[in-house]
Amino acid sequence: MKCGWREGNQIQLLENGDRYYPAVFDAIAQAEQKIILETFIWFEDEVGRQLHAALLNAAQRGVHTEVLLDGYGSPDLSDAFVEALTAAGIIFRYYDPRPRLLGMRTNLFRRMHRKIVVIDARIAFVGGINYSAEHMSDYGPEAKQDYAVRVEGPIVADILQFELENLPGQRAARRWWRRHHRAEENRHPGEAQALFVWRDNGEHRDDIERHYLKMLTQAKREVMIANAYFFPGYRLLHAIRNAARRGVRVKLIVQGEPDMPIVKVGARLLYNYLVKGGVQIFEYHRRPLHGKVALMDDHWATVGSSNLDPLSLSLNLEANIIIHDRTFNQTLRDNLSTIIADDCKQVDESMLPKRTWWNLTKSVLAFHFLRHFPALVGWLPAHTPHLTRVEPPAQPAMETQDRVEAQDTGGKP
Repeated sequence: MKCGWREGNQIQLLENGDRYYPAVFDAIAQAEQKIILETFIWFEDEVGRQLHAALLNAAQRGVHTEVLLDGYGSPDLSDAFVEALTAAGIIFRYYDPRPRLLGMRTNLFRRMHRKIVVIDARIAFVGGINYSAEHMSDYGPEAKQDYAVRVEGPIVADILQFELENLPGQRAARRWWRRHHRAEENRHPGEAQALFVWRDNGEHRDDIERHYLKMLTQAKREVMIANAYFFPGYRLLHAIRNAARRGVRVKLIVQGEPDMPIVKVGARLLYNYLVKGGVQIFEYHRRPLHGKVALMDDHWATVGSSNLDPLSLSLNLEANIIIHDRTFNQTLRDNLSTIIADDCKQVDESMLPKRTWWNLTKSVLAFHFLRHFPALVGWLPAHTPHLTRVEPPAQPAMETQDRVEAQDTGGKP
């Protein structure tokens, strides 16, 4: 399957769970035929129970509903929670579930990291927001800052077709040559245009990265990137610095209060290279940043699930929407500019790691890792991930017998 640029879409930016969950739950409530939902994380908390109720209600109305969860990201849903869904007829699958070893999850690599919802081939949602209370702003200091988009129009058909044609976990046929897909050209730029792109471990291994590279090459005035887990490959890192050196205002928003400390350590190894090349780096300190968005000049933008780190760029299954629309671009720019002004601290020369032999050694090792990581991926565990469908609970024998007797007597007691 190959998607192209689609015109005539309605595209809405949704910030955090405060706006995302009501929009998704409302769309599910209006579904008439089909719901497809896939996500990395679904927790059994207040938000998770609201999603549970919405899907259960839809299934009971006769809406065909399918759910795909990642086995690493969502390992702890209770049997009763899931069985209520499968008993209502919902097709419920886990992507590559694996047993724990000494209490630790073992299925670390090649995760299903996408967050997609499709309703009736009419509405779709794509972004980085999972289903958990920590995406709500009232969660507290650990609430995550994140984004998604709600789309209507021709692009929804592409997203639905992708869902119907691609069974996650099925390895694509390996070819003796490595096939590359070019970043799809927008030959007739306009407004309300959208392109659906994804990353898999078959023939679309670097599609999302290629769109970032092309954007950075074409940028004339400004690039803004907000990315939670920033440790990109060498090509992307080099392109970001080159854009700044030729006069493009490049603003990079990264975590200042990360949910995982190693994220900050990794990003700071790159600060000297980027800042000295003219890149403006802003650490977001209000709460953990979980967003994966970017914009270029006054028309190009992207929102999705893909971080700019080795897992997202080389291992995970990801999905992004590329958008060509000035109104959307300005909406996202206003949002990120407010974040920079209110909640970020710019990295200046005084915050750069000191030029010691130890820091130089770490930076050299980091650069070589980034340069060669795509080749090193082949050494990581390469089992074929599989899908496991959760079967509906068996009907109790007495209930089954009562139903049979009712059918034999025409439903009379």
